[in-house]
Amino acid sequence: MSSQPPPEDLRPNPEALLRQAAQEGRGRLKVFLGAAPGVGKTYEMLTEAVARKREGTDVVIGVVETHGRAETEALVHGLEVIARRPVDYQGRTLSEMDVDAILARRPQLVLVDELAHTNAPGSRHDKRYQDVEELLAAGIEVYSTVNVQHLESLNDVVASFTRVRVRETLPDRVIENADIEVIDIPPDELIERLKQGKVYVPAEATRALGNYFSKSNLTALRELALRRAAQAVDAEMLDYLRAHALAGNWAAGERIVVAVSEQSGAAELVRAAKRIADALRGPWTVVHIETPRSSQLGDADNARLAATLHLASQLGAQVATVPAETVVDGVIRFAAEARATQLIVGKSQRSRWFELRHGSVVDRLVRETPGITVHVLPMEEQAPVAAPTGRKKAQWGRPADYVISFGLIALVTLVGEVVFTAASIANVGLLFLLPVMIAASRYGLRLGIVCSLVASLAYNFFFIPPTHTFTIQDPQNILTVLVLLGVAVVSSQLAARARDQARSPSAALRRTARSPVSPASSQRSAMPRSSPGCSAERWAGCLACTRCCCCRKKTSWCCAPPSRPMRGWKRSNWPPRAGSSTIISRPDVGPIR
Repeated sequence: MSSQPPPEDLRPNPEALLRQAAQEGRGRLKVFLGAAPGVGKTYEMLTEAVARKREGTDVVIGVVETHGRAETEALVHGLEVIARRPVDYQGRTLSEMDVDAILARRPQLVLVDELAHTNAPGSRHDKRYQDVEELLAAGIEVYSTVNVQHLESLNDVVASFTRVRVRETLPDRVIENADIEVIDIPPDELIERLKQGKVYVPAEATRALGNYFSKSNLTALRELALRRAAQAVDAEMLDYLRAHALAGNWAAGERIVVAVSEQSGAAELVRAAKRIADALRGPWTVVHIETPRSSQLGDADNARLAATLHLASQLGAQVATVPAETVVDGVIRFAAEARATQLIVGKSQRSRWFELRHGSVVDRLVRETPGITVHVLPMEEQAPVAAPTGRKKAQWGRPADYVISFGLIALVTLVGEVVFTAASIANVGLLFLLPVMIAASRYGLRLGIVCSLVASLAYNFFFIPPTHTFTIQDPQNILTVLVLLGVAVVSSQLAARARDQARSPSAALRRTARSPVSPASSQRSAMPRSSPGCSAERWAGCLACTRCCCCRKKTSWCCAPPSRPMRGWKRSNWPPRAGSSTIISRPDVGPIR
């Protein structure tokens, strides 16, 4: 196992605790996951239900499809069956699970086969998994079955090699909080069962053997099922570790974190990380560290960074942006939170003088991440780009900023003259720290340093004998001026740093609003669950509602629950569609996520 994080970092993760608390009072869902029809999911579910009934559990069948298999039907006879509800559709009578009857009966455990089933039109819910969610909310435990090809995230993957597009799918979130039991048999054994007529009738079995049930397809589906179950177990373990503040990587599987920046070689780094993740067969996350320096990035850098994160999401990575004081601190903290086992970073070509002045991020990461394998990939050297004129002015400040700052120094000098003349107070120099800190906190570090020099000169000119000259007779006064200058410079640095930290989150939010990230990638960027992000779900949690809407008003963001429309919104657009995480915004600013 890996190194332990510092004791102060060992505290339970609030979001993991909230997820555990949300499960209290709800029923537990257990999913019997199979690679293909005929592996024995329904049979295993019924077998376990019969065993639970012998132990005294109140078990009923909500819906079970036996498909005419004698051994499966034999297990059904020993259990209570809730009659299905008839549904008239286009002159035919269909039967669906009767949710109301189950809720009125309130058993301890109900069996619901084929979780991805689509209900008949006119039913309360469109999909059977929505019926199951209602049962779980009522505190009823549910056993259900599903094949791996019905998972929405794997739909395209399965279609790529089976040449069959599965129409009935369910969101992966349905099984994320479920107990998963994989029902697995070797492909040869399943093919033999198919030939014996234990899965389909002979005519259908012959057709299936020549198409979907080939050994290559079954082997690939089996691998997908086992891999998906392993991912669910790993996610459950990480949630437990975060909720109980347990240290270490717990490297039962590989977890890959890729740190990217706005540099031009970041896209190549993401593609290389994708190849490494495929080779290691592990989940991977692309993270960007938001530092105070990020607020100084130009439009070209922001666009390049947004394109890199969009590329990562298209390649299947989970994307996160984390605020931190330095890149190294942010990467180390995020890697520890994600329990990463592999860290991938890029190293650009820097001069020896640059590394002596600023240090090497890669060297610090290698030293300060014991227990994590660090992959260092070379990146192409970024061509120097001349800073735009507007950006230089913004760094050095506007003329009006200097006028206000020097005016504050003049005001402090006037006040000091009055105090010094009236009370003969010697330490008037401390008053000059006020305009320095105000200038640094409002206008930045450079203007703060300029003000510290001007303030020192003003103190020398007006208060150190001989006054009204820059001459200093007493050597002790030289030390006083130098100390004042040093304290003023340090104070301006601290004030400027606090200013940058305060502005960093809002700058990140503005860049997120401008980023051309697709809605699909925005949904994937929610991982890791502890990472910060601007999402409807997060704001809804803060507002104590199930969903919310956000809009931008000039330079600020405003969020509200669906019950309180904001000014400028059309009443017809409020509230948003239930279950949707899309944020409907005002027509003049467009939607954000």
